[in-house]
Amino acid sequence: MRGSDGARHGAHDVQRMMVNEDSTVALMRERLQALRPERVEIYDESGEHVGHEGARGGGGHYQLLIVSDDFLCKAAVARHRMVYQAVADLMHRNIHALAIKAYTVDEFDKAFHA
Repeated sequence: MRGSDGARHGAHDVQRMMVNEDSTVALMRERLQALRPERVEIYDESGEHVGHEGARGGGGHYQLLIVSDDFLCKAAVARHRMVYQAVADLMHRNIHALAIKAYTVDEFDKAFHA
């Protein structure tokens, strides 16, 4: 298998990445419970970044959708800070990149169930 950098990656490398990704998602879910979420969806995009500098170091690329009323009256920047604080010990080790969409329950319902 070739990564985006053209380097060959063996089955062992891919298997190791899959184990790391699965455990990282579980760790993220665990840490995010501090925000009392109604909904958490984590999309692992690490496979699209094989060979990328962050992937070489073991850090994955993730998208997060989180819905929590802990975000009430908080600006987007404050919500992102709350998420980063919850997963701080995973950043730059397990997580190289994290895209965040953070909603209150009401905002999510209006946006996706209208």
